[in-house]
Amino acid sequence: MATRRTKPKSPAAESWLLLIYKVPSESSRARVAVWRELKRLGGFYVQQAVCVLPDREELRAGLEKVREKVTELGGSSVFLTLTEVDEDARRQFVDGFRSQSAKEYAEIVEECETKFVKEIEFERFRENYTFEEAEEIRQDLEKLRRWLAKVEGRDWMDAEGKDLARSKVADCERLLEEFEADVYERTEGTI
Repeated sequence: MATRRTKPKSPAAESWLLLIYKVPSESSRARVAVWRELKRLGGFYVQQAVCVLPDREELRAGLEKVREKVTELGGSSVFLTLTEVDEDARRQFVDGFRSQSAKEYAEIVEECETKFVKEIEFERFRENYTFEEAEEIRQDLEKLRRWLAKVEGRDWMDAEGKDLARSKVADCERLLEEFEADVYERTEGTI
């Protein structure tokens, strides 16, 4: 008996979740709160107050929470599952998600190259080889790792920049390990 294989859905063949919402216009706090939650989920804005996401169970649950928030704020919403989407709209969705994730990867790379690397260079310049400083920088590295994990988690369309962002975070880890080794060598005799 032959088994039938099903192909995994490609981005162009999947269904989409669409949220259309309205919050009171006099409250910028309400608009920002909803926008922030939808961006945290990874939503792509097709236009103002119209957001799309790939159809995933965890995203459905997240959208339900956003809808509750919209209602709490005195607004209203409509939630639709789109299965029949023309090719131009699908391309707009996929390109939008890819662009969104690529920008986030680029921000991570920039954060690594500027803030993180410069912080270690500055502490070396100051000769501030303390455990406390190394610990503070380690916390910055953990923030970068969490940020990268969040971006990768909502990069459903395989955006460009993921490998570079991973590489830069790994470079930051190596720089920190070298700095920590120097801290240890310089403070070992004072413990």
